[in-house]
Amino acid sequence: MESPPELGFTLAYIVFCLCFVFTPTEFRSAGITVQNLFGSWLGSEDLGFTQYHVRRTSVTVLVHSALPLGYYLGMCLAAPDKNLLYVHQVSDGWRTFLLVSLGLQLLGWMLVVYWSRRNWTYHPISRALQAHVRPPNSNWGSVASSINTEFRRIDKFATGAPGARVIITDTWVLKVTTYHVYIALQSECHVTVTESRQHQLSPDSTSPTQILTLRVESINPAARAFHISLNSTEYSELREKLHSPIRSSANVVIHQTISELFLDTFRAQVDLNPPYTLPSGQDLEPCIGCMQVPANSKLVTLCHTEESEGDSDCQRCFCRPMWCLSCLGRWFASRQDQQRPETWLSSQVPCPTCRARFCILDVCVVR
Repeated sequence: MESPPELGFTLAYIVFCLCFVFTPTEFRSAGITVQNLFGSWLGSEDLGFTQYHVRRTSVTVLVHSALPLGYYLGMCLAAPDKNLLYVHQVSDGWRTFLLVSLGLQLLGWMLVVYWSRRNWTYHPISRALQAHVRPPNSNWGSVASSINTEFRRIDKFATGAPGARVIITDTWVLKVTTYHVYIALQSECHVTVTESRQHQLSPDSTSPTQILTLRVESINPAARAFHISLNSTEYSELREKLHSPIRSSANVVIHQTISELFLDTFRAQVDLNPPYTLPSGQDLEPCIGCMQVPANSKLVTLCHTEESEGDSDCQRCFCRPMWCLSCLGRWFASRQDQQRPETWLSSQVPCPTCRARFCILDVCVVR
């Protein structure tokens, strides 16, 4: 039976290894991650996304394979009476554990050296890039450059924990895991919602959380299929970024938030309003709310003509089109009484730019 110091060190080391490999929020906040400890060598993810993750996954393999050996060296200090530094004096069990630990570390180094041959051509990420080589990309380096360029754009969709991040750019669907980066070309992939899980408790919300599982399959046989998970509240944003439609299994029901349901109703009502014709010579600028799409909405006081009694409190807005319909709808919803959603459609809110009050009848789509 182990003495208390040995047992205490063993339990503490097991907890440390589990937290270091799976990295909870507390460890990330303290900087105890591979990305932080080796940040000077890994470089910047924004400057070179694929090169960064080739180095990150390689270092992760080396560090994780060294954890058993770290336990043995730690036990040399935690239990000096065992004389673990003198290999010829230890028991067969400890000697076997040391040999296995050294073999695992050696195997990790051999694997990384193999990956690094011919400028990392044999790395799993490089092989995943090679599956997408076709004109105008002449080799996997060209594919990597394309991904690097799109990752630097601010309009990408990104969500998830560091060990299971989901990134969607204009052309690519990416899933970043601890040891690999899964890659799919948007124009070649089919996305299907395969499962939904309901969690009653969430640290970020008092309402239940729904986690969706989506399967990404490519028509390219060389590209591996993979699964991504995300919160149902992010589903609409993902759907907007994906060019292809998302299929859903028959038994999966996606729960939308009240704000998302209102946004659908908001768009439908605005489509019934008269459109606003942009004056000649005036160009649409990017929406100042998201900077992703052109500003396609204009506030025009129309409710006076719609209401027979003319008792509206809406005010005239002189702003040029500055907001897209989605951002304006989210602004409208954010100014409402969240406990009384039945009053949202009939209420008035101030213009996000000039503060002139308007209602949903005053929102026009720019043609």
